[in-house]
Amino acid sequence: MVSNEFQLQMQGFGLTTAEIHYRLPDYRDLLQLFIWQEYDIAPDFPTLKHFLEYWEREIEGPLHSVRVAHHRLIQPSEWRAVDGVITLQ
Repeated sequence: MVSNEFQLQMQGFGLTTAEIHYRLPDYRDLLQLFIWQEYDIAPDFPTLKHFLEYWEREIEGPLHSVRVAHHRLIQPSEWRAVDGVITLQ
């Protein structure tokens, strides 16, 4: 059975990590940190945008800043032609 994460990677998704700083509802001068990680597609990041829209709509702590890191874990491999065959016995 192939995992859902592997299937997403084969479709071009990469691991996206967002460092989300937000203000506490009762103490606006204090910042809190939330780390979010999911498979998403760069550079549009539709999954992250959907999450941030949910945050702004449903969570009382207003966003201060979001820092994003993205890495495709599966990429086309590099290959080179080899002249000859070596047999080991």
